[in-house]
Amino acid sequence: MQNVTLNNGVEMPILGFGVFQIPLEETEQAVTDALAAGYRLLDTAASYGNEEGVGRAIKASGIPREELFVTTKLYVQDAPAEKNTKRAFETSLNKLGLDYVDLYLMHQPYGDVYGQWRAMEELNREGRAKAIGVANFYPDRLLDLIINNEITPGVNQIETHPFFQRTEYQELMREQDVQIQSWGGFAEGKNDLFTNPVLSEIGEKHGKSVAQVVLRWLTQRGVVAIPKSVRPERMAENLDIFDFELTDDQMAAVATLETGSTLFFDHHDPAMVTWLSARRLEA
Repeated sequence: MQNVTLNNGVEMPILGFGVFQIPLEETEQAVTDALAAGYRLLDTAASYGNEEGVGRAIKASGIPREELFVTTKLYVQDAPAEKNTKRAFETSLNKLGLDYVDLYLMHQPYGDVYGQWRAMEELNREGRAKAIGVANFYPDRLLDLIINNEITPGVNQIETHPFFQRTEYQELMREQDVQIQSWGGFAEGKNDLFTNPVLSEIGEKHGKSVAQVVLRWLTQRGVVAIPKSVRPERMAENLDIFDFELTDDQMAAVATLETGSTLFFDHHDPAMVTWLSARRLEA
């Protein structure tokens, strides 16, 4: 496994296992299989509703805690944001059965972002969140947070895949010392990704699947990826990407797939902003 080093010196695997949309009752087995396959970065979130399953798998695995990198995420909190952020963090820790997380992300750029971030900064100083970062922050939101706060986010987890490549934004994040992380790396199969002729041809030349080509493309760019699967054979396949490298021509060919827009939802759309901002978790 290759690692990236975050802006506070914390090392993070460049390839991990995500559990978005895995039902709670299936999560423990999926994470157990992922750990057996060799994954050590696990990515969950309070809003996924499956932190308990991740925690049970970690406990049953017997893998030393220091060998794992566990990420979870804070959803939008009501006022007072600082107090409720700490409460939400405690809830996540309890569900995970852990004393600390390696990375705590603010899941959406809404609500009292400053109050939430101040609480996250305090959790980081206490060592209970080894690194803190954000998700779904566009450049204006990210720069505002950096300029007006003490701690620069270590990570920004954003939609990144062959059809929405975020190359210019990645360069901006690099200048700000923020690590880019991809969600939706396979675009959930949209635009017929798994049969795309450009990706398929590259895969044939390397004896690799389209999924492996996409993950190699992401990690070769320095993007942390967290593919999800509930099938052990796919988990193993997704890890098997460090024995080949895309050529400059192949990287350029993938670049031609850029559409320049999201395939999921727009954080600037008033209806989506309203829905994400108003949504609350039950716990």
